[in-house]
Amino acid sequence: MDARHKATQWLNAANMDVSSKQEIETLMQNQEELDEAFLKDLEFGTGGLRGIMGIGTNRINKYTVGMATQGFANYLKKQFQDEVKVAIAHDSRNNSRLFAETTADVFSANGIQVYLFEDLRPTPELSFAIRNLGCQGGVVITASHNPKEYNGYKAYWNDGGQLVPPHDKNVIEEVKKISSIDEINFESEPSLIQKIGEEMDRSYLEMIKNLSLSPDAISANSDMKIVFSSIHGTGITMVPRALEELGFKNVHIVEEQKTPDGDFPTVVYPNPEETEAMTLALNKAKEIDADIVMATDPDADRVGIAVKNLEGDFQLINGNQTGSLLVFYLMKKWSIKGLKGNEYIGKTIVTTELIRDIANSFHTKCYDTLTGFKWIADMIRKKEGQEVFIGGGEESYGYMIGEMVRDKDAVASSVIIAEMAAWAKDQELSVFELLLEIYKTYGFYYEELKSITKKGLQGAEEIKRMMEDFRSTPPKKLAGSEVTHVIDYLEGVQINWNGKKESVNFPKSNVLQYLTEDGTKVSVRPSGTEPKIKFYFSVRGDLEGSSYSETEKKLKNKIHNLLNDLNL
Repeated sequence: MDARHKATQWLNAANMDVSSKQEIETLMQNQEELDEAFLKDLEFGTGGLRGIMGIGTNRINKYTVGMATQGFANYLKKQFQDEVKVAIAHDSRNNSRLFAETTADVFSANGIQVYLFEDLRPTPELSFAIRNLGCQGGVVITASHNPKEYNGYKAYWNDGGQLVPPHDKNVIEEVKKISSIDEINFESEPSLIQKIGEEMDRSYLEMIKNLSLSPDAISANSDMKIVFSSIHGTGITMVPRALEELGFKNVHIVEEQKTPDGDFPTVVYPNPEETEAMTLALNKAKEIDADIVMATDPDADRVGIAVKNLEGDFQLINGNQTGSLLVFYLMKKWSIKGLKGNEYIGKTIVTTELIRDIANSFHTKCYDTLTGFKWIADMIRKKEGQEVFIGGGEESYGYMIGEMVRDKDAVASSVIIAEMAAWAKDQELSVFELLLEIYKTYGFYYEELKSITKKGLQGAEEIKRMMEDFRSTPPKKLAGSEVTHVIDYLEGVQINWNGKKESVNFPKSNVLQYLTEDGTKVSVRPSGTEPKIKFYFSVRGDLEGSSYSETEKKLKNKIHNLLNDLNL
């Protein structure tokens, strides 16, 4: 159907409210805007929904959220005939509370018991609540670190992890069956909606306290200066409390970013990966001469950090570096406690191989998963009772410690990062000096991410063509080194330098990897949540003496050559 036909269907729907009808009528006066809003349907993908807020089938609104929830409710009732329970949380974005309450209304209207957080809460606490309350599913309303125009809907299964096969595809099919908004049951049953809050907070904080491995180091360095920013998001609800309860007494909040606000007024993008988003926190750190800076994204599942380098200047530490520091610290402490041989570390295929090298040096297994924490959660579920997950993460600033939460957790990660800094201080090392020691031992791994944005329907076609070209004509050499392996996760094959093919035991995913003779790794994939194609570069060199900047410069130049070779 064309956009005008679909818009007319929405106009005629009995469930449609007056203000939404007025929005549609305004859109119908501009064909281009009408097409953007209605020509395409916002797909319920394997991670749920994410899109620009507004009226239309290709937008996030109470009706697309309602259709997603109705389909999810139908599937949950098919899978669990008896009593079904779900937990719902939301972040600080505009309309997040409205969409969370809409989700609660639809679930309850379908006879499902709902536990709705009384106010905004971090995404990892939603994962914890699902497990703690014995729910069969859950939803968090968030668009993570996307710009302020976006919102989203993430669906969870009974293990507290996001949907994975076969449930993800099955829920998608159920959502597709909802062909009209009049098929959504919006008539809530208030008796089935229970508010949750402080009691769950306490359980979550107790779990985080139990993750602590160096209470003595915290006690000795309780006055360590920590700067924290929630970047107008949910981190403010839990991170300062968690740090305080573990014993850190000198935490400085960035006041300008303390208040939850969906307009994110002090930043362009509410993303701790962006230097601009960290500016106010870095200014505060310089003012008080802090030991470490931490900032969480709007739904507090990712954390970025900055520490002082050898020159005394604050330097942002990227996701691969932070993940490597965390894994080294965890392995060091677990090895002292006593490793039994059934422990493991988890990471994604685009994350630094330094994490694997660290795990191997402690005779501990390191498993790869596809990009996305749902795959790490799925791995934990499959290995539960046989192997023990110590921790792990992904390059995009997401980390998880222990098995009690099944999604990336910036609250727990912030606490353990602070504890790691305190432990390093006990070893008379700064966090940056600890990173240098790791590089001296294992090699200097350097990674960069190049994202190319292609917006709209035309952009989606361009990204598709780019992936087809990289798949059909892979490079023979990269930065002067022979390509020895091409891994195609969509086809499920690894093609070696001699043309021999081997199967790859991963779920199918539109990802390509090129591995070279000198240890370089290049990964290419379309983003699942943004109109982007992403290129992940990983190169390795030897840290010459303590010259971080010189070695980094050489590796940056190598990545520049890789970009040229790929015509990027």
